Amino acid sequence: MPREGFHKRMKELERDVLAMGEMVIDAIHQSVAALGSLNADQARQVIANDTRVDRKRWELEEQCVDLIATQQPVASDLREIIAALSIVRDLERIGDYAEGIGKIVLMHGDQPLVKSLTYLPAMAEKAVSMLRRSLEAFVSRDAKTACAICNEDDEVDKLYDQAYHDLLHRMIENPSVITRATYLIWASHNIERIADRATNIAESVVYLVTGTPTELNVSKY
Repeated sequence: MPREGFHKRMKELERDVLAMGEMVIDAIHQSVAALGSLNADQARQVIANDTRVDRKRWELEEQCVDLIATQQPVASDLREIIAALSIVRDLERIGDYAEGIGKIVLMHGDQPLVKSLTYLPAMAEKAVSMLRRSLEAFVSRDAKTACAICNEDDEVDKLYDQAYHDLLHRMIENPSVITRATYLIWASHNIERIADRATNIAESVVYLVTGTPTELNVSKY
């Protein structure tokens, strides 16, 4: 197959990666909404839908393996496939974090939340923005934008630290809320990890464009 065929299949792969990205973004939104309203049915749906995300990962990995086996890519062509493989795996892990929040909702039960979700929706909004723009940078091969996205991870880390310390303070003041506060800390940590995975995707974009593996955000603000 000529290079035109290879590029056509890569474009198809990119579209499928973006579709998987939309699947996990929806899972994030649904899981955070389920936690905010303690909607067990919505949480169960998030958990059930994670099998679709897992299945999509294996389908895309098979596409990547088939491209390597049939196209014998070299240099930049091979980097495209390697970057796609890495991104797909990060997306699957993001789906797992959303599923984890769904499970937290079920563990929490119908007890009232220790506090309104002041920090967590803001964290999720920022993490989703980072994820969406990282995927767009992948398609457009925009290393500059990808580098900037990595620097935004500190904003999510700050929100997580605020949530953690606030919830810890509530536990100290009222030990009866320890279990419920711990659930919210776990959920906040999952969102923080989603932002980390979005950073990983941005780093994969930089590798794709430059050919140099780079860890772009190693400091904690």
